[in-house]
Amino acid sequence: MNRKEFRDLATPDEARAAIDSLALEGGIERVPLEDARGRVLVARLDAELDVPGFDRASLDGYALRARDTFGADEADPARLDIVGEVHAGEKPDVALEDGQAVEISTGAVMPDGADAMVPVERTDTDAGGDEVLVRTAVAPGDNVMFAGADVAAGERALGPGTTITPRDIGLLSALGIDEVPVRAKPRVGIVSTGDELVRPGDDLESERGEIYDVNSYTIAAGVEDAGGEAVLYPHADDEQDEMERILRTAADECDLVLSSGSTSASAVDVIYRVIEEEGELLLHGVSVKPGKPMLIGRLDDSAYVGLPGYPVSAMMVFRTFVAPAIREAAGRPEPAAATVSGRLARQERYEEGRHRLMPVGLVEDGNGEPLVYPVDKGSGATTSLADADGVVEVGPETDYLEAGERLTVTLFSPDVRPPTLFGVGEDDPTFSRVLDGLENPRYLSVGSRPGLRRLRDGVPDVAVAAGPIERDTGDATVLGQWTREWGLVVRPGNPDEIEGLEDLIDRDLRFVNRTTDSGLRSSLGAAVADLAEDRGSDRREIVDAIDGFDLGLRAHESPARKVIAGDADAGLGLRETAERLDLGFVSLGEQPVRVLANPDRTEKEGVRELEATLSDISPE
Repeated sequence: MNRKEFRDLATPDEARAAIDSLALEGGIERVPLEDARGRVLVARLDAELDVPGFDRASLDGYALRARDTFGADEADPARLDIVGEVHAGEKPDVALEDGQAVEISTGAVMPDGADAMVPVERTDTDAGGDEVLVRTAVAPGDNVMFAGADVAAGERALGPGTTITPRDIGLLSALGIDEVPVRAKPRVGIVSTGDELVRPGDDLESERGEIYDVNSYTIAAGVEDAGGEAVLYPHADDEQDEMERILRTAADECDLVLSSGSTSASAVDVIYRVIEEEGELLLHGVSVKPGKPMLIGRLDDSAYVGLPGYPVSAMMVFRTFVAPAIREAAGRPEPAAATVSGRLARQERYEEGRHRLMPVGLVEDGNGEPLVYPVDKGSGATTSLADADGVVEVGPETDYLEAGERLTVTLFSPDVRPPTLFGVGEDDPTFSRVLDGLENPRYLSVGSRPGLRRLRDGVPDVAVAAGPIERDTGDATVLGQWTREWGLVVRPGNPDEIEGLEDLIDRDLRFVNRTTDSGLRSSLGAAVADLAEDRGSDRREIVDAIDGFDLGLRAHESPARKVIAGDADAGLGLRETAERLDLGFVSLGEQPVRVLANPDRTEKEGVRELEATLSDISPE
């Protein structure tokens, strides 16, 4: 099988035009009123009756003839005979004559002869209850809703193109309409491809390279949000016959088929051949990042779009190119473009010559002004979008963005708000519990040293740092601190009888380290240097003697989980982690953990809230 090359990449405008040429409309259907919220009307609905269909009382009180109250006031009330009562839902069995009144409930039918009503608060009854004293004058029509006052028969109620809201459902209910003609939702089949995919909830075999299927669920949520009906199909293996079978099934049942994966230039990527052989391939490859390997075409009578496999690429392409087409087919208006203007927190280089869709986060500086910072961790990192607030589009001619440059951020939704506190730094269980008590924090576990670098660059509000990092703190303000016990996490009961670092050097034991940006790694490095000095040997010799020293994992629990899996005899970690996972622990000491604030943000409300919370943590 020949390798597919991306030679002539389409522009973003050409990709939009290709998708616009596809027919995604699902037709017309009638739905019951209880299912109509959010659907789009295809025809005008007129009122077939008056609402209300009768003259009704607006308040509890007495129905009467207005002229019988003329001149009445607190000092000289009108005295009327009570000749009956009418409750809501009852047909009046009395007609009023001069000098008479009827007790009436809110919403009840006005009796014949009555042209007004007076609230009960402006009346009294005599001792016998046979007469009512009316202490105010009313005019004809006072406190009465006449037939058709809300909606008159023949009036236009709702027009075509209306997106039905709860208040519209109230109107339709009042008109007695129990089903409405609406645009059918575009039916969108979703097929994730790849031998490595496993549905969430199923067992995962990481040693085989299996990963959970992210795209099926995130794309399905995007389809529903855009007004479509998402249909999930089993994921397709990277084999042409199987892939063709699933794609043709989806094409038979759906208006649009979205696949993810198997679209890049690889010998195993066969989707584009399926489309070429069984349908029509309109476009392969778009000059956009992320999202270069994109397919657009037709398969039988269905439209087809192939999204990249990496979650960030897939969702950015879906949001930019596919979601607008689904909204149009569903009759949904384009959502109001919520944008924020802010200054770029740090410089950004980009020299690939493609239109860029850059996920960014927002944080307010000490003056309450928005700062924009890139959060892209690569197309394979699902948290790039979870940690972002919106996107900045950068043209292909731009290869450098200067710190402080003003950018326009298109928010992922109009209700996006910057976090009250933005922190970066060490992955620490104590600080994770602190965050749980804050209003709307965002925290990126990037490690101690990268966290301090970002703090010095003026991006986050706070950084969490652990270990011997005094020289890197600059002029940051210490908000709080505590200590944590660190060492070697080992198997339950410590069957290898590991007592310290010497055992890792002198015995045939497998070790798993943390990444170099971790505060734990810094403390371990200092301990190794001390041990090398005690032994009179070179530090590099000590490091080379530890099997796995250079294998660093990012999260604080990851080495412990390698021990649980049997892939290591010991891992760098915390006592708290070992106890929580029922593992053994060999202590190597304690290290300080400090929360450091940007000195320009100490008066920011979120920072002050954090400081107050940290005051409850006493240094150990």
